Amino acid sequence: MSKTVRLELIGLSDTDDDELLSLGSQLRRSLLELDVADVQLARSPSDIPAGAKSGELIAAGAVAVTAAPFVLRQVLNLAEIWLQNRPVRGVKVELDGRTIELSDSSDVERERLIDAFLAHDGAPDVDETATVQPQPSTS
Repeated sequence: MSKTVRLELIGLSDTDDDELLSLGSQLRRSLLELDVADVQLARSPSDIPAGAKSGELIAAGAVAVTAAPFVLRQVLNLAEIWLQNRPVRGVKVELDGRTIELSDSSDVERERLIDAFLAHDGAPDVDETATVQPQPSTS
C-alpha cells in the first residue's frame, strides 16, 4: 500500500513563485532517484481562484511523492539534505492530514521529529512483506 506525502518548499522573503517552481522541479528530479512509485509537481490545494478549472494550478515549490511507507523516511531525509545550500527556509511536509515543518534544527531534533511524524500514533513502520503469526488461544 503506497502513501502520498506532499512536500512544500518554504521560500525566503525574497523568493518568488518562479524560483519556487524551479526549485520544486529540481527536488522532484532528485526524489525520482529513490525507489518511489511517483513524484509529481503538486496541485494547489483549495485556494483556486473563481473561474479557474480545478487541478490546473501547480503549487509553486510543491511536490507530491507516492511511495511505500518504508521509503518515506528516505524521502524526508533526501528533502532535508537537498535543502542545504538552497534559497529556502525549509519544507512543509503533509501526510494523512498531519503536517510538520523541517527547517533549522539539529540533526538529533530533526530525527526525533521525523520519527514521531512517521510513527503516527506510536505505531511502528510496518514492512508490508511481513506475515502475522496467529496467537495461541487462551482457553
